[in-house]
Amino acid sequence: VGTFGEEGTHRLTSKSLRMRAYILLWLSLTVLATQAFLTANVWGLPNGNSKSISSTLAMSDEVEAAAAAAEAYQNSDKDGAGPSTVFDKILSGEWSSDKVYEDDEAFAFRDISPQAPTHILVIPKKRDGLTQLSNAREDQKALLGHLIYVAQEIGAKECPDGFRLVINDGKDGAQSVYHLHIHVLGGKQMGWPPG
Repeated sequence: VGTFGEEGTHRLTSKSLRMRAYILLWLSLTVLATQAFLTANVWGLPNGNSKSISSTLAMSDEVEAAAAAAEAYQNSDKDGAGPSTVFDKILSGEWSSDKVYEDDEAFAFRDISPQAPTHILVIPKKRDGLTQLSNAREDQKALLGHLIYVAQEIGAKECPDGFRLVINDGKDGAQSVYHLHIHVLGGKQMGWPPG
């Protein structure tokens, strides 16, 4: 493409410069087209509800994480408590968090992998067998009500135009941490159906 001079240095010709410019242009357009494809409404869903390849891949990762967490929970010591979780580390202060709320029974913090502009988790401070909602006991009804109340208080404050509360339960519910937690999601128009 270029030529070598007497000293052995490489000189670019106008033809080689044009060729490099075309290659750079082609690469730039390829990158832009790929980005557009990954965020496009590739499934043709109405009302701007798009399911892009990148969100499908993210969902796949979350489902795989939930399957791994379910297996770890099932393989734990069967006492109902399940293995120690990331939430235990946050509650003990071993790991830091962006705390939003705390009282004697509940703790709320911002999710480190937000799925919406506002994504906050509300958890009971004492797990006491509440690894998942389907394990709730009758004596925990007041605690469950308190957690929902805290979640709605946070949602109303953080997302005045509306919010969604989500509780994932078990493997098929894509629960990836076996410590009951309520997701407070908002800050944008949520789609329906959710899953």
